[in-house]
Amino acid sequence: LRRRVAEACARAGLAGAALVDIRLVSAKTGFGMEGLVSRLQRSWKCAGDVYLLGATNSGKSTLFNTLLRSDYCKSRAPDIVDRATVSPWPGTTLNLLKFPIINPTCDRIFRRQERLKEEATKTEDELSSEEQKYLNHLKKQGYLVGEVGRTFQQQKASPVVDFDPDMLSYSIDEDPKHTPKKRVEREEFTHNEVKDARWCFDTPGIVKEDCVLNLLTEKEVKLVLPTVAIVPRTFILKPGTTLFLAALGRIDYLQGEKSAWFSVVASNLLPVHITTLSKADAIYEKHAGQELLKVPMGGEERMKEFPPLVPQDITLKGIGTTEAVADIKLSSAGWVAVTAHAEEELLLRAYTPKGTALVVREPPLLPYISSIRGPRIAGTAAYRTKKPPSLVENLKTTGSR
Repeated sequence: LRRRVAEACARAGLAGAALVDIRLVSAKTGFGMEGLVSRLQRSWKCAGDVYLLGATNSGKSTLFNTLLRSDYCKSRAPDIVDRATVSPWPGTTLNLLKFPIINPTCDRIFRRQERLKEEATKTEDELSSEEQKYLNHLKKQGYLVGEVGRTFQQQKASPVVDFDPDMLSYSIDEDPKHTPKKRVEREEFTHNEVKDARWCFDTPGIVKEDCVLNLLTEKEVKLVLPTVAIVPRTFILKPGTTLFLAALGRIDYLQGEKSAWFSVVASNLLPVHITTLSKADAIYEKHAGQELLKVPMGGEERMKEFPPLVPQDITLKGIGTTEAVADIKLSSAGWVAVTAHAEEELLLRAYTPKGTALVVREPPLLPYISSIRGPRIAGTAAYRTKKPPSLVENLKTTGSR
């Protein structure tokens, strides 16, 4: 993955000094986040402000919120800074949210490393019941999990109880009086805390003009954007077969000598439907907007305003039965990795809604994705799905795992 991302950055002109590092992280489950914080503190320190940039719905706000509760942020800031709004609707981060970056002095870096070493010696069995419960919650959301902790905790002031004996005394002829609640003053940063501070900003996402999400309702967007780890779904298709990804994408296997494997990497709430090429048009006409294809939803009235699917012919040559040759990206709905026999030529026709981007990615992002599958389901083109086991990066592995 890192190599593929580095190649994509080079093609975009970000090679050399412009690219300092590539980190693979999950802001949702915490995987890689402690390493990211350490890398930022070592390389960037407090040289300037940091901006989180990217397309809408790429996870910037989740990353911002995770960094906010990490050692990258000043200890008092999480109680003062409003968290970024995490929403499936594009453009929800309308203001430049920010938090002050902690100054990574030698003492702080040393104390942080000591904490990380101590935590890495623990096993899951040594965690508290609350920590184990949270860890199991994260495992349901992703395969790769990591705990994000804090070395420097803000000391909470002891609450001061106002005692007024006159307010507590009352006669039997009158009801007790309730003390009106005092208005809670919102905490603010002091001048010394921010005068030389460097800030981490969460920015509004860049809206892509050719993105299929722009065509969908909020309810449909929630089905398309995955909220938990994707479980790849692999199908073996013969020539003359069609694969539908909801009603947002379609791939026809037009010509080829042998069967090929098509691995769908998309939200598991989106249905995949396999049919013959001769029936594909009728299936789309009858079921687009209905439950079988699910998205878009709303029946004939919804489909009247939805753009038609536009085809693009694709020719691929297989590498081998264990390695995908290319990914067919169906805009932001997901992608399909194609695996074919060595030297086998395939003629495919892929469809996405008019005005959206269809991209053939060579080489594929996950070349061995078709191997993550269970046994073939008898009488169908599908294989049983197989979710990889969870890996917790900053805990010691127990003997039973």
